[in-house]
Amino acid sequence: MKEKVQAALEKIRPALQADGGDVELVDVKDGIVKVKLTGHCGGCPMAQITLKKGIERVLKEQVPEVKEVVSA
Repeated sequence: MKEKVQAALEKIRPALQADGGDVELVDVKDGIVKVKLTGHCGGCPMAQITLKKGIERVLKEQVPEVKEVVSA
């Protein structure tokens, strides 16, 4: 499952990098994906929205086993 999540994150990464940010996969356990937003995304006030409405939504579409995405 970790490989599937990493592959899905690679599809998201260019959009984050275009805004000066990035995402790092920290862990995947029991359907919970832990990521770390870095660069401009790390301190952005919209980071939680990016995490839930962007990253989590895409990961759930690409990897149905994903239950939730949380910030590490």
